[in-house]
Amino acid sequence: MSNAEKTTIDDSQVEWFSKMAAEWWDPTGKFKPLHKFNPVRISYIREKACAHFARDEKSARPLAGLKILDVGCGGGLLAEPLTRMGASVTGIDPAEKNIGIASTHAAESGLEIDYRATTAEALAEAGETFDIVLNMEVVEHVSDVDFFLTTCASLVRPGGMMFVATINRTLKARALAIFAAEQVLRWLPPGTHQYEKLVRPEEVEKPLKAAGMEIVERQGVFYNVLTDSWNRSRDTDVNYMVLTTKPEA
Repeated sequence: MSNAEKTTIDDSQVEWFSKMAAEWWDPTGKFKPLHKFNPVRISYIREKACAHFARDEKSARPLAGLKILDVGCGGGLLAEPLTRMGASVTGIDPAEKNIGIASTHAAESGLEIDYRATTAEALAEAGETFDIVLNMEVVEHVSDVDFFLTTCASLVRPGGMMFVATINRTLKARALAIFAAEQVLRWLPPGTHQYEKLVRPEEVEKPLKAAGMEIVERQGVFYNVLTDSWNRSRDTDVNYMVLTTKPEA
């Protein structure tokens, strides 16, 4: 099978999230954990992007002029704040219901975001490239992690960067991110994450290195029950982010 014919789409995962599409912007609904998680993701992206592209992080629109791709954008929880920071954002998702919700919410918010019901493979086939590619909570839902990450790496312009955020495949993650989050705390519907589909940091980094990306750092993220908030951490055993860059041509 040629790369043009390959797909990273897991149809069962698309169907799963399509069923919950209407709840994307409900901070107390099925996506409550992402709403809680969003501030730490956004601050990390802003900080690292500003440092990489020599921008003033304190500026009202520090990402102005940067072209960002949000892969698996869902309802637009990342795309909207990044657009407000001045970035030109393209959000893609294979679930048309997600794109419908995202487009409607953006219009109601007065934001122009290029939402498309498409795949990373299709964009790569068309030769599109971006300053920043975001893969936030996506790799654990695709059918072929290596091909997906390699494809996404091809969408990063020379001198650009890619962020990957996901859940580690460890017993600690199985206990906290799956059993506790889904069965005990009921943060997520049971079945949202499957242990065998979780991805270890080295399994993210290996195909990206092979695709010419340079690994800048791993960043752990943990949930503080006392403050009911997510924070950065050195502990990558459960949630983590990987920051990579593509050398200038």
